[in-house]
Amino acid sequence: MAAPRRRGPADNAAMRILLAEDDHGLGEWLRRALEQAGHRVDWRDDGRLAERALGEADHDVLVLDLGLPGLGGHELVQRLRARGSPLPVLVLTARDSLAERVSALHEGADDFLAKPFALAELEARLTALVRRARGLERPRLACGRLQFDPATRQFLLGDEPMPLSPREHGLLAALILRSGEPMSRRDLVERVFADDDDVQPAALDVLMHRLRRRLDGSGVHIQTYRGLGYALEPEPTGPAA
Repeated sequence: MAAPRRRGPADNAAMRILLAEDDHGLGEWLRRALEQAGHRVDWRDDGRLAERALGEADHDVLVLDLGLPGLGGHELVQRLRARGSPLPVLVLTARDSLAERVSALHEGADDFLAKPFALAELEARLTALVRRARGLERPRLACGRLQFDPATRQFLLGDEPMPLSPREHGLLAALILRSGEPMSRRDLVERVFADDDDVQPAALDVLMHRLRRRLDGSGVHIQTYRGLGYALEPEPTGPAA
């Protein structure tokens, strides 16, 4: 399977994906393809390592193979739900029987895609799962007057397109995907600068300053939460009556 053309951070609202897949050929291709589509992918080939990764970073979705060594996919989903985690889970497996699908869904999986699969369908399903988990029923992601349309890969302020550099676009896409929730510096750096192995810590500060200037007067701002990170929020409209 050939990976798609490389796209920059401006092309999508990037997700952070945990991929639990023990087939190294498929895992490497899928990691590379999803990263080229603008997403951040943490790949683990063992169920125990995948469970550990869930506690080490804040992911948007889990792509899970059921036949993992160490800790099977069924048990991993059960443990995840027993902890009360709402993390969306898409089961990706060669086991395409009705009983397998029903079992995985009953255990807490949110969707099921059998191998072989088309990358475009996988990405569309992941986007839909994350959008649904965030309570976003419409395709557009929004925060106040600011909207992101995944179909056109464009930010709109009201009805007007918002001009952004690729890095600014990548940062704003990461923030609007988690609108109202603080994102840590580490998560933002890993999402926005995933293609840069030599990024300096100050790069995020410079980018954040530029983006805040872009948003000045828009009715939307980036709030700093000490010890937690940054959150995209609508500007307060004034005291309640």
